[in-house]
Amino acid sequence: MRSTLIDTLSVSRETMVDFECYEALIKKWSKSINLVSSATMTSIWKRHILDSAQLYLNLPDKCSVWLDLGSGAGFPGLVISILAKQHHPGLRVYLVESDKRKSVFLKTVSRELSLDAIVVNDRIECANVPAADVISARALANLSDLLAYAYPHMKEGGFCLFQKGKNWEKEVSYAEKQWSFDLKIINSKTQIGAVTLKVGGISRGRSKS
Repeated sequence: MRSTLIDTLSVSRETMVDFECYEALIKKWSKSINLVSSATMTSIWKRHILDSAQLYLNLPDKCSVWLDLGSGAGFPGLVISILAKQHHPGLRVYLVESDKRKSVFLKTVSRELSLDAIVVNDRIECANVPAADVISARALANLSDLLAYAYPHMKEGGFCLFQKGKNWEKEVSYAEKQWSFDLKIINSKTQIGAVTLKVGGISRGRSKS
């Protein structure tokens, strides 16, 4: 069944087929490597794909590079790349993943679905990637660490999209002691209590607010 979010994103039948193939690959590869938790294996579509897809609503019109940190199974990076294949073919998504086996999985999905996604098998601190318009991360680290990871890779005027659970306010308070940044809170369309932190104007030093 198509969701309201999918209708909002005007997802074509061809893109839905890509998502179905992606989900099938996750289930196949999860037999040998840990891509998603067993508890969410039966709800990949809602818990992971739709949850990631909502970030696409924040894509700027003029955006050429999206950087996904700690991509894991490809959430949200591969989901963004699948949507961009239909709506924004000029967008290149870079997926940074230090785990070699997960990187092989990401490359396999990108190749089989003909995505404009580049997999970088390296630690975030060492990743050789272009400056990004948008930087994303999901279930990777606390906000302070995410800002430290993202800061060197951000294009001037760019922003971050970090998906967080119910304890996001504590993370923001702690991060404000070390960083200055502009923050917009976007309530999740798929999980009650969860949010996306849209962060821009990042600089080192305690927030003035």
